[in-house]
Amino acid sequence: MSRDMWDPEIYNRYADERSRPFFDLVARIAAERPGHVVDAGCGTGELTATLAGRWPDADVHGFDSSPAMIEKAPGGGRLSFSVDDVTRWRPEHPVDVIVSNAVLQWVPEHRELLTRWVDALAPGGWLAFQVPGTFDAPSHVLTRELCRTTWRDRLGDLVREDPVDGPAGYLGLFAGLGCRVDAWETTYLHVLPGEDAVLRWITGTALRPMLDRLAPDEADAFLADLAAPLREAYPRRPYGTIFPFRRIFVVARK
Repeated sequence: MSRDMWDPEIYNRYADERSRPFFDLVARIAAERPGHVVDAGCGTGELTATLAGRWPDADVHGFDSSPAMIEKAPGGGRLSFSVDDVTRWRPEHPVDVIVSNAVLQWVPEHRELLTRWVDALAPGGWLAFQVPGTFDAPSHVLTRELCRTTWRDRLGDLVREDPVDGPAGYLGLFAGLGCRVDAWETTYLHVLPGEDAVLRWITGTALRPMLDRLAPDEADAFLADLAAPLREAYPRRPYGTIFPFRRIFVVARK
């Protein structure tokens, strides 16, 4: 796209809910003393920094395609960051651990990308990633319907069908590459505070391509059109709005 569509402040609005899958993923990586750890699509880098704590002898590098995100990233010591794209990234030497958290759903060709990443691992290396499995959820279905109807002239070409596999599909991919694989899925029940909570959540993720294209007044109108059906699909309760969120996890060892 013509400009950086990611806003760190919006994305981090639900930092606790977004970070929990990262820690659930990394907990299943049994690497003991890796020397080179990479976080592919690291965002603002706070979670990347925890990898340096997990493996105190490792050089930890995070990269992200968003300059705005990398500007927020901490650095120093064994922790470094750069602006790069997951589709173009090539390590200079074999990597012991590659982590990718909620990134690959944006890459249509990510199955081929995962094969390249396995090749980039050192013998015995680990590749771990998680992606959202929410493309059949009301939040995404209603967005696609709106883009195909009222907003089809402006946003119709941005409609995406489900870009990710289920756990079994990824297990088959990595097993075919000779890896030992742990694949599973979890549905988190987030309880979100405030009005239009689900709309505010997806404003930081799924709606970024749409909002990046629209002028400010158009963006306001688009969000208003989406708010009403989302309120019906996800009613607000006295304690908050329940937002079921399915995620798919894979940990593979070369």
